Amino acid sequence: MSALILIVFMIAAVAAIPIAHALMMAALAAAATSDRIPLDLLVQQMVAQVQSFPLIAIPFFMLTGSLMMGGRLGAALVGVLTTLIGRFHGGPAQVGVLSSTLFGGVSGSAVADASAIGSLLIPWHKRLGYPPAFSAATLAAAATIDILIPPSIPLIIFALTANASIAALFYAGVLPGLLLCGGFMLACWWVGWRRDFPRDTTPVNMAAFRKHLLYSSPALLLPVLIVVFLRFGIATPTEVAVLSTLYAGLISAVVYRDLGWKRLNDAIVHSGLATGVVLLVIMASAAIGWLLTYDQMPQALAQWVLDNVHIRWVVILLMNLMMLFVGMFIDLPAAILLLTPVFLPLAESVGMDPVQLGIMMVVNLAVGLYTPPVGTTLFITSALAKVKVGQTVRELGPFYFVAFAILALVSYVPATILR
Repeated sequence: MSALILIVFMIAAVAAIPIAHALMMAALAAAATSDRIPLDLLVQQMVAQVQSFPLIAIPFFMLTGSLMMGGRLGAALVGVLTTLIGRFHGGPAQVGVLSSTLFGGVSGSAVADASAIGSLLIPWHKRLGYPPAFSAATLAAAATIDILIPPSIPLIIFALTANASIAALFYAGVLPGLLLCGGFMLACWWVGWRRDFPRDTTPVNMAAFRKHLLYSSPALLLPVLIVVFLRFGIATPTEVAVLSTLYAGLISAVVYRDLGWKRLNDAIVHSGLATGVVLLVIMASAAIGWLLTYDQMPQALAQWVLDNVHIRWVVILLMNLMMLFVGMFIDLPAAILLLTPVFLPLAESVGMDPVQLGIMMVVNLAVGLYTPPVGTTLFITSALAKVKVGQTVRELGPFYFVAFAILALVSYVPATILR
């Protein structure tokens, strides 16, 4: 059964059928050819997966990001960061990395970050004379920091699949996200210094800096509040998601005064559509996961690895390689839902904490977002910069190096994420 699921899914994926539909086709094909699995039971498994209270956090966090990022916050934030670091080597690119990190505490979506930050910064980079391909590469990689800094939609999905603590995953994702930010900024500085990229030489206007900092501070406070509320048990992740939406709405309406009925409607529609896509993937992946578990494929894989590989670091290396490979072809939410049931027994067998597995998986699959052939942020930023994807990929070398270094740290030094 597991082989049939894999074959049908690969054929559908190669035929460019959307991932959720390809997963459903594979599940239906497996169930239809088995006399042991009633179709109504398969449907029950699909529906049961989305009858979860914590899932309510996903649309609310998405709505929070839409309310914040659709207004004037972006321009103010870029103004602050440009004044701080725009005049250093690679400074304009470092502004993109820091902007993505700060927006990570608002949106929780790498795709939303790449679209919003890219549309703001790429035209500015071009005016400075920056190579468009390098701008696209920087923002494609930096956007993935979003899915580690709380709130993170992929970490919520992993927590629900692995029955892990959302709060623990949010807290564990902060340090790897900050390390990626620092590493990517260092890469930007090194490339900017080596290739003598142009810098922003506009005289510092401290009055404008203070104005931008004061203007953006209410929004920058949001990720801090999320971590504090979760860390000290003041509210559950779902309650934090609702509170963050209320906070975003009040800030947009009272402080920024840019929340009209049209923008509110657009934010709700965008969040609803995005949530629908995620839930469809969750339902389809739930069917696949249940069928694979019924066929005892995860247990068989874990047993095979344990019987043939007796060194813990090699087991972790094999897990990483498989995640990297899958992330190159399958979108991140679907990959998490498919891989978690497979790797969770294997991780437990080598003594790996589920929280460490979750962070390791998200860092792994994040690399797939800016790696061909199905790199979502790679395609978005390349389109915004109006360059070929191949040109952007050639500029990604330093960012891959940083990402793999952080991945090794997360995989083999659990003390960096577990408290």
